[in-house]
Amino acid sequence: MRTDSQQAGRRRRGGRRHQRPEGRSSYETSAPRVPEKTGFFQKIIAFFTGKKASKPSSNGQSAAKAPVSQSQSHSQPRSFHKPELVEVTSPKVYVGNLSFDAGESDLSELFAGVGSVQNAEIVSHRDTQKSKGFGFVTMANVDEAKRAVTELHDKEFMGRRLVVSGAKTNDVRDVR
Repeated sequence: MRTDSQQAGRRRRGGRRHQRPEGRSSYETSAPRVPEKTGFFQKIIAFFTGKKASKPSSNGQSAAKAPVSQSQSHSQPRSFHKPELVEVTSPKVYVGNLSFDAGESDLSELFAGVGSVQNAEIVSHRDTQKSKGFGFVTMANVDEAKRAVTELHDKEFMGRRLVVSGAKTNDVRDVR
C-alpha cells in the first residue's frame, strides 16, 4: 500500500489530473479574458491605409490573427512561386513539376516527339530513391532543346503542368 507522500509524488510527476467542471474545456482558464489593446503596428497600418485599426474580437484575438481552420486553409489558393525560366544555351533542359509516378522512359518518350533525346534522368532522393519531381533531358543539339522548351513548357503531362527551361550550367548557377 502506498503512503501519502508516494501518492503526492506520483501526482507531481504527472499522475491523475483533477477533473474539470462540467462544460469547461481543457484550454479555458478560470480567469476571464482581458481584451487586447490595438497594437502599435496595427495603429501604423491603420494610419497609412486610412482604415480604423481592427478591434479585438470577443475571444481576445485580433481579426488579423484569427486562427484558420483546416477546412478554410484548403479553400484558400496557395501562393504560386513562378519558376525562373533560364535561356537555353546548351542541349541540356530542366524539366520541373513532374509527376512522382513519371519514369525516365516516360520523359524520354515525351521529348522524343520534339527531337532526338540523348539522355533523360529524373532526380531522386538519395536515401528513399523517390522522385523529387524534377529532372533533366539532354537533346541532340541546342536548336532541338530550344524547340522542346517552346513546345513543352506549361504542357499537361501525367496530370501536372510541366516547367521546361534551359538547365543552369556551373557559370550561370547562383553561388550560395
